[in-house]
Amino acid sequence: MTEQAATDHLRFLRGLIARPRNVGAIAPSSPALARAMAAQIDPSIAGPVLELGPGTGVVTGALIARGIAPERITAIEYDKDFAALVARRFPEANVIRGDAFDLDRTLGVENEKFAAAVSGLPLVNFPRALRAAVLDSVLRRLAPDAPFVQFSYRLGPPVPPPQGYSVRRAAVIWLNLPPARVWVYRRQ
Repeated sequence: MTEQAATDHLRFLRGLIARPRNVGAIAPSSPALARAMAAQIDPSIAGPVLELGPGTGVVTGALIARGIAPERITAIEYDKDFAALVARRFPEANVIRGDAFDLDRTLGVENEKFAAAVSGLPLVNFPRALRAAVLDSVLRRLAPDAPFVQFSYRLGPPVPPPQGYSVRRAAVIWLNLPPARVWVYRRQ
């Protein structure tokens, strides 16, 4: 384990102890999970990419490695320490300390549509109605064929797709603690 990875694990554990509902995992997403999530995004499709709950920035880094220019990324992080960390690591990305569960307040009026969205939010830690509201809010902000990529530790998707949308399991990542599934929501 690299020194940065060890430091990230300690940061993550502190966040988990202080705010277990908001952190929702015992370790940061693994590089394998981050790559699997980023693989669902086509870097050749123009437009901004929305990232919810970047945590330590492992998915942000995977998006950039996939070919998404950092200035295309708008990352929303609730935790002030994680937001500052991601902003330091990726200074060209637009990191917003805000609430992904209230995108209208955090992002304002829906102007530009996102080419894709990825989420590290621990959705299953929240009531079903709140999960559905977050999904709806994100889907309204996406371009017509844009994917919304969410991971979960559960066997099924964290939120049933709303009418007019589908969800598919894109990957199972065994090299993650705990093992995770990558889900992709799209307009039908």
